[in-house]
Amino acid sequence: MYALVEILGKQYKAIEGQTVQVDYIGQLEEGASLEYATVLAIVDEDNAKFGTPYVADAKVKATLGGSLKGDKIRVFKKERRKGYRRTQGHRQRYSLITIDQIIA
Repeated sequence: MYALVEILGKQYKAIEGQTVQVDYIGQLEEGASLEYATVLAIVDEDNAKFGTPYVADAKVKATLGGSLKGDKIRVFKKERRKGYRRTQGHRQRYSLITIDQIIA
């Protein structure tokens, strides 16, 4: 059994007991309980429920784990023979959540 859930504007496949890497969820401490009612679909072995846009009375309960940083991305721009060079870097932050329960 799995569910497709929308978290912070992005869609993730949630399976019970699995840890999912999502965009950074700030201002919460590690071990906090989360509940998402924005469930797009619930798929079981025999049947499937699809929402328009969300499945009614469906929830996904999760626990917030730690946070981590993704790979560093370096952006380099240059125009030849003009003396123009710019370097910019970025490193995305992510949160880890563990899916505890899918309520259909």
